[in-house]
Amino acid sequence: MKEIRFIAIEGVIGAGKTSLSRKLSDRLGANLILEEFENNPFLGKFYDDRRRFAFQTQMFFLFNRYKQQQLLNQEDLFSDFIVSDYIFDKDKIFAYLNLEGEERKLYENIYPILERDLRKPDLVIFLQSSLDRLMYNIKKRGRKVERSLTRSYIKDLSEAYNNFYFKYNSTPLLIVNTTEIDFVNNDEDFEELFNQIFREDRGFIEYFNPSPRG
Repeated sequence: MKEIRFIAIEGVIGAGKTSLSRKLSDRLGANLILEEFENNPFLGKFYDDRRRFAFQTQMFFLFNRYKQQQLLNQEDLFSDFIVSDYIFDKDKIFAYLNLEGEERKLYENIYPILERDLRKPDLVIFLQSSLDRLMYNIKKRGRKVERSLTRSYIKDLSEAYNNFYFKYNSTPLLIVNTTEIDFVNNDEDFEELFNQIFREDRGFIEYFNPSPRG
């Protein structure tokens, strides 16, 4: 297995990818790369009216993610580890869920030009969770921009993520069922997950289904 220096955490909205990224970064002393969703001026409008604001929202994210990811080619100079709460490839999940017709065609012409020179993670961790748990997490954190999110949209997004990672083979992948664990507040859950990430005998694609405690 290739040495792990660049880890990307992925998952549906509410899966805990940013929380896990922060904890891993603290443990490893890693450079932390977080998606700047709060800087997207179209996001709140998109959650209110998906069809009208999908293209503006998508293109802002695409170019913003590209600018962030470009910098990763230089990160070896500054840190032994890099932890990110997204991968560039995830942009396609949202694009194919939300764009149609000529807007999708335009996106498909732009994306490959940006994607081809970007650095790939050494490991992608996909946090998989039940719909009930995702909705609970979204409600609990109470972000203003997410108040218009519907259960049906999160369901569609979750299915799109599952389909994407069912076919994914671009990098080593660890799929983690997080429905019954709390790696943010439970140190034992976090330690078990941390040990799975750095297991020396881990295969190229693996599924980790931890047992709930108590």
